Amino acid sequence: MPDPRDTPGSPEYAARLRHAWLVCSVTGLGLVLIGVAGNTLNVALPEVVRHFHADAFAAGWVLLAFMLVNTASLVFFGRVADLLGRREVYLAGFALFTAGSLLAGLSPGVWFLIAMRAVQAVGASMILANGTVIITDAFPPDRLSQGMGVYIGTLSVAQLAGPTLGGLVAETAGWRWIFWMNVPAGLLALVWGAFVLRRVAPGPREPVDAAGNLVMFALLSAALVALSEAGSRGPSSPVALTGAVVAAALVPVLVAVERRAARPVLDVRLFGERMLAFANAASFCNALARASLILLAALHFRAATGVGPVTAALAVLPVPVGMAVASPLAGSLGRRISPHALSVGGALLSSAGLAVLMPSTAPGTPYWIVGTGLFLCGCGSGTFLTGNTTQVMAALPAGNLGLVNGFRLMIMNVGIVLSVALTLSVLTAPVSAELRGRVYAGTLSRVSPAAVEQLMTGFRNTYAVLLGVALCGAVCALLARPRRRGEGPSGPPGSSGPSGTPAAQPSSRAAMDSMPDSSRSTPNVS
Repeated sequence: MPDPRDTPGSPEYAARLRHAWLVCSVTGLGLVLIGVAGNTLNVALPEVVRHFHADAFAAGWVLLAFMLVNTASLVFFGRVADLLGRREVYLAGFALFTAGSLLAGLSPGVWFLIAMRAVQAVGASMILANGTVIITDAFPPDRLSQGMGVYIGTLSVAQLAGPTLGGLVAETAGWRWIFWMNVPAGLLALVWGAFVLRRVAPGPREPVDAAGNLVMFALLSAALVALSEAGSRGPSSPVALTGAVVAAALVPVLVAVERRAARPVLDVRLFGERMLAFANAASFCNALARASLILLAALHFRAATGVGPVTAALAVLPVPVGMAVASPLAGSLGRRISPHALSVGGALLSSAGLAVLMPSTAPGTPYWIVGTGLFLCGCGSGTFLTGNTTQVMAALPAGNLGLVNGFRLMIMNVGIVLSVALTLSVLTAPVSAELRGRVYAGTLSRVSPAAVEQLMTGFRNTYAVLLGVALCGAVCALLARPRRRGEGPSGPPGSSGPSGTPAAQPSSRAAMDSMPDSSRSTPNVS
């Protein structure tokens, strides 16, 4: 018999939908809290750098520490939530993120600030690893794309408010309030989440891959040290070379550890299906091309033209405005257009925006051209994220959603981490080593026209690299087509799933209804 909670028109369906929107308000608060925290610092980074007299290496790690710890712990906390309960881990994330924000604002030095950013990242990981799963469980299948569109749209609100808040707070109250303003918001989210979220029975007690998590953390740390050191002191720096060697040496170690683990942190069999493999590759490329865009544009306006934080914050608003417009629109269209089509269209739109930005980096370029490119990138990202997230979550098996979603987010976050590190390295490469610190401090425009021209070369190179990555993402999104009727994950009828089990069918009727007739599979009905 069909579940009455999934049958439109039934009282159970109406009650589930009402509760789902309350849940969406909780998860939306979490996404806004983390998104605002990240984007405020992007614009206000020069104030922090000047306050602590930080060098280029430390300045980069004010941003990278959060991303590294967040990325390396996503799968771990996704699995912990499967074992202990998503509600408990989610609320603990709010508490830890709030405490980290309070202490970050009290930082006596730049490396203490970096450590507190890592504490924030652990709390953010608890929130992010479970938010999408909580949304997927809460909404009826035929409303999943709509709920996901609103959920992703809250990220747009965060990105919309973040730069503006960062500029205003840094200029009026000081950079410490960028962290302290998270405290009341975090407490509100903690109380509201405790009231709305329902307890869910934890999953079976199974081992957590602690060794795999530690090796993954060490590998990512070494790679990021190499990239950030190469950007600040050059690729021939001993630290950069050592980091690259250590990262390369840890790859076979990680493979060996994961082969022996009962529940590996990088169980690629979970994504052995062709559609999931390409959809996650597209997500990685989109994150790599998207994540550093606001930071890159803000540095352009601050370092190249010498404007203040508020002006720079207003100048980058087309990116979050585009996401805010496109995400809920894509969520509404998801009931009539397949998530696959939305993800492909979004990836192409992002590529078009970067193609506009690449030749428009000169200080004298009219702002409407730059703004158009940023807006197209925002619209493309909002459309892609809604379509791609719905497509992947609808195709996942019901068991171990926390683990699998954590793995999906980790892939995307690796792209985000590498995006910032790669962008900062490519951007500052043409600038002389002694002037690179001025890029982060936003004072390069005061040096000389020649120094600004060097930076412009860096901006053109960076946009070219991001455009190439975005186009690769569009190709991967195109290849992530849904299975045809009768196909298993490997293609032929009757094939087995990634772990030798029967192929998992899409869990969302909305995803089924939105597929063309030739692409539908028969849903499981229990």
